[in-house]
Amino acid sequence: MWSGPRNISTAMMRSFENRWDTAVVDEPFYAAFLAETGLDHPMRETVIAAGERDWRKVADALTGPVPDGRRVFYQKHMTHHMIPSIGRDFMAHPEIVNAFLIRDPESVLASYSAKRESATLFDIGFVEQEALFLAVADRLGRAPPVIEGADVLADPAGTLSALCAAVGIPFEPAMLKWPAGRRATDGVWAPHWYHAVEASTGFGPPRPPAAFDDLPDALKPVAEAARPIYERLARHRLAAA
Repeated sequence: MWSGPRNISTAMMRSFENRWDTAVVDEPFYAAFLAETGLDHPMRETVIAAGERDWRKVADALTGPVPDGRRVFYQKHMTHHMIPSIGRDFMAHPEIVNAFLIRDPESVLASYSAKRESATLFDIGFVEQEALFLAVADRLGRAPPVIEGADVLADPAGTLSALCAAVGIPFEPAMLKWPAGRRATDGVWAPHWYHAVEASTGFGPPRPPAAFDDLPDALKPVAEAARPIYERLARHRLAAA
């Protein structure tokens, strides 16, 4: 699942982890991304120390046996982690289905700015998400599955049923509720980013989109640049089953 930040991506991971047949992994390229770019992210040194810095080893694990003998492997990825020096061949593995989770840029930026003071177009991953989507679509000869975070919140059962059908697995009602709290599978960055999802026991109610005019002036150009990308991807979003 390819997403930018602040887009119910961790709630989606919780949803799949609550299935009996599914193992999950949380942003496995994060350590390699930070080590290669030198970027200053919250908890940077902790993330690098806890993760795998060699992206090749990460890719091997993602295409190897599913952990714990499970049948489904839900991989939560951030699109902006896929910098040019990190290979993407693993995405074409015959047993991997690439899906895309989108959210309108105004809402992403409003949420992101509450955790970090500034954000660039790169930070929210829209350009990279479209590039990955187009590469997968070109290889498949059709659009890969796209879901909108707002649609999941508005109709969790219907939207997740459509997603499961698109990736070839049965929908499980257990995906709609989960126990509150932190997971051993959460990234070490959870203390900075995951407060809301740790308190959750399911998908929250739909939220109105953030207003462009309410964004800080410094973020408005970022939203304007991301908006056309979002609209192109949104044309392919799955309808609820």
